[in-house]
Amino acid sequence: MDGKKKQRLEDVCSLSRREILKGLAAAGALASIPAGLFKAEAWERTRYQSGLKTFRNACPRNCYDTCSIVTYVKDGAIEFVEGAKESTFTDGALCVKGFSYPRRVYSPDRIKYPMIQDKRGSGNWRRISWDEALDIISDKILEMKQKDGSLLGMALDKYSGNFGITHYGVEGMFSSLGYTTRFVGTPCWPAGIDAQNFDMGNMWCNDPEDMVKAKYIIVWGGNPAWNSVHTMKFIYEAQARGAKLVVIDPILTQTAAKADTYIRVKTGQDGALALGMAKHIVEKELYDKEFVTKYAKGFKEFKAYLDKHVTVKWAAAETGVSEKIIRQIADEYAKADPATIWIGYGMQRHTNGGASVRSIDALAALTGNIGKEGGGARYGHLSTWGFNYNAMVQKQPEGSVGYTGKDKIKSEFDQTAGETQSYSDRTININKIAESILTTDEPPIRLLWVACKNPFAQDFDRNKMKKAFAKLEMVVTVDQFFNETVQNSDIVLPCTTLFEENTVNVSYWHYWMSLNEKAIENQYEAKSDLEIAALLSAKMNAKVAGSCTFPQITDTKVWMEKEFNDGIYKYFGIKSWEELRNGPKKAILTSTASWSDKKFGTPSGKYEFMSDLAKEYGHKALPEYKERRKPYGKFRILTPHTQFGLHSQFNNIDYMEDFNKGPLVYMNPTAAKSKGIKDGDTVKVSNKTGAVTLKVNLTENIAPDVLLMYEAWFKGKDFNVQELVDDTSSDMGTFKTGAPGVAIHDQFGDIVKA
Repeated sequence: MDGKKKQRLEDVCSLSRREILKGLAAAGALASIPAGLFKAEAWERTRYQSGLKTFRNACPRNCYDTCSIVTYVKDGAIEFVEGAKESTFTDGALCVKGFSYPRRVYSPDRIKYPMIQDKRGSGNWRRISWDEALDIISDKILEMKQKDGSLLGMALDKYSGNFGITHYGVEGMFSSLGYTTRFVGTPCWPAGIDAQNFDMGNMWCNDPEDMVKAKYIIVWGGNPAWNSVHTMKFIYEAQARGAKLVVIDPILTQTAAKADTYIRVKTGQDGALALGMAKHIVEKELYDKEFVTKYAKGFKEFKAYLDKHVTVKWAAAETGVSEKIIRQIADEYAKADPATIWIGYGMQRHTNGGASVRSIDALAALTGNIGKEGGGARYGHLSTWGFNYNAMVQKQPEGSVGYTGKDKIKSEFDQTAGETQSYSDRTININKIAESILTTDEPPIRLLWVACKNPFAQDFDRNKMKKAFAKLEMVVTVDQFFNETVQNSDIVLPCTTLFEENTVNVSYWHYWMSLNEKAIENQYEAKSDLEIAALLSAKMNAKVAGSCTFPQITDTKVWMEKEFNDGIYKYFGIKSWEELRNGPKKAILTSTASWSDKKFGTPSGKYEFMSDLAKEYGHKALPEYKERRKPYGKFRILTPHTQFGLHSQFNNIDYMEDFNKGPLVYMNPTAAKSKGIKDGDTVKVSNKTGAVTLKVNLTENIAPDVLLMYEAWFKGKDFNVQELVDDTSSDMGTFKTGAPGVAIHDQFGDIVKA
């Protein structure tokens, strides 16, 4: 570097942030920078001023990272947030979404009061009091109970919009009212959960921090550069130590751009690629003979299947990956010690997703990488989730009548059987909500309660969803913003943000536990889910004594304290939850590797290439190839998560709008030319489910047969990717979650100039 360049670099590095901003402003370069970023310098000063209080918080979003947060408050208002330095995972940093949290709290668009809509979907909202809102709701509940003889006409649609442990109190509220209808399962990851349970007896992954020990890393169908930014630093460290990073994905993602090798696989053909790699490993005898003979069941049968049905040439034809590359990565993976595979959730959102995960698990087992630090088939875990779930576990009122598993509700005492009738909630697949509302009877679903979820943004077959909502007699939504589900509700109840309540958070990826403290008072008339449940209980019992069993406790700290137990304390090496006020704590791990003792949770106690349990649930006993869904349109439509949002969260915040100004459909230039489409054209994408109109962006980051649209809520814009997604099920999920997953990425359609 010459002297002048070096001096200029030193000059720039010595500038303060304020000086840099001034220089950019003078150059006219700040037009696209969110206004909130100008506060950065002020934040740094404020941090050291007197009167600044700190609180411990944790991001409760459905995200790998579950970041530990330090919140700085002055005069009762949040000044700024930052990552907790005590956590070696969060490591003092947050993602862009995390840094936008204060604006979420103080957004002018936030729902401030309970409101009622004079006609659902009309937009004619008027403010009502909490007492009025709970009066209307409780009257409806009692009316249903009188009309139907039960509360099975009351349904709960709740998922992962807030993962604070105490938010399972929503389920507890429903149980405290009686037996009701519950939407069960998950749209997120059920096929992979079943697959890993069939193979290993549980879903349990290595500590992501031990990825630095890997000599070879395959990220398969995941994009952590967008979706788990904190894990990326461990991948970078592994690369710095000499590890090779391979990314397998239909899309050239930002993670793929960081890889040493990027492999574009045909969408839904991951299982064929894994089996092709397994064939090479077995053919060349690169497998771990000790593991497959001593710690595994069914290797001989799996080998026989590969010998008879799989060739590398076949795998190349199915996947679009050359024989040479398949053999190369199989060879490299098998010879690296240790080597790890990160299985992304998008990869299993197919009609053959669970079968594909089982094939990838088999690669890790063949090479003996399961049970090794720096190895593993990483998917997720729930080992740190051993709380009491006190808020969730509530008893039904005495005399409650519920579902018998038959078409009709029976009386509490079955005279013919001569014994007390056993009741339960009525359960319905969460991925078929619209269909279920339209078809469920005896009794029909009359009241829908939505919490921690936005079904109009996240659920499938939206045209059917609109018809389903029109059939409902009442819709109550608990939320912070006027999203599309709220617009299709009768009553909206404003809920608190993470800074306005006490709870505790753990991750399904890393092994840290974080306290979430109430840092500020509830804004406007917002209430937590627990407060809402307690108030509804009081209202119900005032009208009919004993009609609701939910404890009338509104202090979220009391609820949070009840979630801890001796097992949790021992696992995290603490004696009291109050120790978490000093910072997050990591679980005490005997090894950073899952299954390090090679004692698996399967019926045989071994890794099972051949699973009788899988066969019992209607699948192949072996991880055999399963064909992907047959196309019903010219292009495959992919709708993954956007970079700066999470489903319908964050993108609506004004600070975030500059990062994501509006929807786009991404298309390969070769395909666009054949359709007479140019970059920037307005186009219509349609299929048998629906249609969207938006602008096109041409890119070679996707294959010619793919159309890509990111799932996000753009405030004020009539756009939703779910217009193009039907509710076809994935192959697995029923075993562990109660319902199959959904084939989100097995959608097809066409595109034309609008």
